[in-house]
Amino acid sequence: MFNLGEIEGESNERSLKTLARAITLSEGDFSLILVRCNSPELREQILQKLREEYPIEYEELALDQSTDTLYCSINQNLGQNLPKALMIKSLESVNTLDKLLIATNLVRNNFQNFNFPLVLWVTDEIHKKLIRLAPDFQSWASSAISFDLGSA
Repeated sequence: MFNLGEIEGESNERSLKTLARAITLSEGDFSLILVRCNSPELREQILQKLREEYPIEYEELALDQSTDTLYCSINQNLGQNLPKALMIKSLESVNTLDKLLIATNLVRNNFQNFNFPLVLWVTDEIHKKLIRLAPDFQSWASSAISFDLGSA
């Protein structure tokens, strides 16, 4: 297990603070927060550090390989208790990602029914697809928060 601060440097520390602030400021309202990270191991380390250093409540939703609509998947898994924030961190495992992104763009206005920030963890490749296949949905996010191995 590596220390995020020592190995990844100040850039990732700033990104972690930015992520925590974005989630906190969006609590109670829908907002789309994109987080770019190409390493699943680094992502888990960041989430661990987020839990340890920031008093942020959030739920995680792992998408099934056969998921073809993000909105319906979120809606079905929420139940009655709305999270303070929701993190989707398994887009890379979805077999029909293009279809999911296109469907997400088509129903983007429905996402405003969620009164919590939605944090999408994306790789560089998925981020490019998101821009290309779901430009209207993606436009709701400010600049993506990036975490990189070995950044300084």
